Amino acid sequence: MTRRNLITDIPGLSVGQAHDRALASGVSVVLFDDPATVGVSVLGGAAAGRDLAALAPDSTVQGVNALVLSGGSGFGLDAASGVQAWLRGRGVGFRLGAALIPIVPQAICFDLLNGGDKAWGRYPPYRELAYTACEDAGTEVALGSVGAGYGATTVDLKGGVGSASATTPAGHGLAAMAVVNALGSAVIGGGPHFWAGGYEVNGEFGGLGWPSQMPGEAAMLRWKGGPQPGTTIAIIATDAVLDKAQATRLAIAANDGLARALSLTHAPFDGDTIFAAATGRKPLVDPAQDLTALCALAGTVLARAVARGVYEAQALPFEGALPAWRDRFTPGG
Repeated sequence: MTRRNLITDIPGLSVGQAHDRALASGVSVVLFDDPATVGVSVLGGAAAGRDLAALAPDSTVQGVNALVLSGGSGFGLDAASGVQAWLRGRGVGFRLGAALIPIVPQAICFDLLNGGDKAWGRYPPYRELAYTACEDAGTEVALGSVGAGYGATTVDLKGGVGSASATTPAGHGLAAMAVVNALGSAVIGGGPHFWAGGYEVNGEFGGLGWPSQMPGEAAMLRWKGGPQPGTTIAIIATDAVLDKAQATRLAIAANDGLARALSLTHAPFDGDTIFAAATGRKPLVDPAQDLTALCALAGTVLARAVARGVYEAQALPFEGALPAWRDRFTPGG
């Protein structure tokens, strides 16, 4: 597996992203070369998504053509329509007689109160942003304040898109892409150390590790106040051959990564949603052991992706916008 420490280290998929700076929101899309087996775990108390029921292990649909992560709250659900239009124009989708239906599940995060101009007129712009993202899809994945993470925030720092990858002992690749718009914090007691610091690889988010002693404020309860929800949405991808039940189990296990990387998850105003996608390039040799290894690794890889999303972010250009991690702290010091 090529190691760029990105979700595109997994063969068989590409990523496209687009955002609008004035809107302060955007879309990130994962396109699969061939239909992928996908499961989902929704543990947030205020989640919204599209076609999630189709991913249940007992549902008819077996293959997914693309996955979408978007800002915009419920308005952002228009993004999947843009991806469907792009795929249908290329003859990609689930064939039923003369009908062709691209299968495009989606999750969204709430970024409506981040200072951007949301007065978009009759229809929100997410459908066109998603189409543009598909046009630009490839194996390079920008991180931080891009795509669906452009307008993302945490309670104390700017959020964004993060990604990370790893390989299991049996040689299966596994990677994550996260949009970090969390209700709580990714850093301990205001920073600079990340909650995920002990899982870091090769200084990918500053090389600070964990503090030698936890500061007293680490135990303080802090989250976005008032009406503003928070959400971390993510995609776990593997080259393993999985069925829908196994992919669902992988998505469930990946939630450990949110608990390792954030001070608060799965709360009443969280929309936390995790997809797990298998591109089916490498069979499981020992199904029980190989799937367990993937589940164990999923939490760690997602935690790293969350920290990278905050580490790579840039502050929004609005008065009163939250600072980025790099505005307050020095990488490596």
